[in-house]
Amino acid sequence: MALKLAKPTSLGGRIVLATLVFCLLFTLVVAVVRTWSAWQNNVARMSGEMALIAQVYQQTLSKSIWEMDRDSLQTYLNSIANAASVGQVVLTLQSTSHTPEVFRRAREGWLPSTLAPVLNRPLDYQLFAGSKEVVGALALYGDERVLWARLRSEVAKIVATQIAQSLLLAILIMLLLNRLVTVHVRRIAQHLGQLTPANLRQLLTLDRNTSRQDELSQLVGGVNQLQTTLSDYLEQRQRDEIELLAHRDNLAELVRERTAALETANSKLEDTNTRLDSLARTDPLTGLANRRQFDEMKEIEFRRALRTGHPLTLLVCDIDSFKRYNDTYGHASGDQCLRSVATALGAGSARAGDLLARIGGEEFAVLLPATDATQGTLLAAHLLRAVADLGIAHRNSEAAPVVTISIGLAQLDARQVDKFDTLFDQADKALYQAKHTGRNRVVVHGQALA
Repeated sequence: MALKLAKPTSLGGRIVLATLVFCLLFTLVVAVVRTWSAWQNNVARMSGEMALIAQVYQQTLSKSIWEMDRDSLQTYLNSIANAASVGQVVLTLQSTSHTPEVFRRAREGWLPSTLAPVLNRPLDYQLFAGSKEVVGALALYGDERVLWARLRSEVAKIVATQIAQSLLLAILIMLLLNRLVTVHVRRIAQHLGQLTPANLRQLLTLDRNTSRQDELSQLVGGVNQLQTTLSDYLEQRQRDEIELLAHRDNLAELVRERTAALETANSKLEDTNTRLDSLARTDPLTGLANRRQFDEMKEIEFRRALRTGHPLTLLVCDIDSFKRYNDTYGHASGDQCLRSVATALGAGSARAGDLLARIGGEEFAVLLPATDATQGTLLAAHLLRAVADLGIAHRNSEAAPVVTISIGLAQLDARQVDKFDTLFDQADKALYQAKHTGRNRVVVHGQALA
């Protein structure tokens, strides 16, 4: 299958366009800078011209003023006003006894300007060596129109020069790119467009000096290496397909065998996981639910009681003087005592839905869903008797000569209890009260029962 390539745009054209844009921007910047420089030069040039004019006419004007030769003054003023750089000339005659007299000459259409230079020179006359007297002042005002006319001429030259340079640079880049890059890139694109699985072994060659080791040479090498790798891969895949077809039946049978073995292993794994989960949720000594299972179930039953409005009762049981029992009879007997008490509690609270759990060393909890305090009290009394009836000797007990338990009972009141921990604290306080009022008894939260 031939490789289909999208019709490419001209890389050289894009580069030339980018070059032209850059050159135009560069031309604009250079034109602005050179225009500003030309303006400054023109201003300086005009100032120099006016200074030269003032220098030329300064002595003749001073002499004419001293001699009161008004005809000469008029001639000189007209001559100065006709100078190209001068827009207006102002001559002021000073006198100690009369008001200063002012003569003006201006070009037609001249307007005052803040851009054109202004030159002011005093006029003095030397009567004799070492003595000078100021007879007037000469003011020359530059013509802004001359500045703009000169600037337009220079700007036209600047822009024409920069545009010509930019066009020549763009043409040079286009020619170089076309000769050195574009022709070869098109050849590479044409070669890739003609590739099929059948001609992958036909390597790419370019009409250029093979001794050049540049980016194009690396590209050609990469294309040829890719073709070779792809050809090897396709040949290997064809061989693999033939081999796969030859062994398809054997593979199907092998898959069936592996599937059966996997199903067997999964079944065993599920059984193992079930046993592990059961062990993780069971107390290893007594076989009862452990604290983890109790914590999971307490939240479930608590939320259910709040949602349905059914009563929920909690019993917290503790073996009386169990530390003394361990100290007297040993820990092995203590473990056996715990197992016996757990068996008695389990037999006495075997109703479906009830949860009996060992939550501490000698502490047990009975969670009674849908059971109120009255029913819970009857069950707690039954459990109390069941443990005492075991008749396990306990000579150091403060409650009886046999092993006994104390029970704290609390019933959920949804108006006062918003979390299970509060209900547990109530049952625990009731257990504490049972311990401190003689042990071997049941105490309901809020009242004491024998």
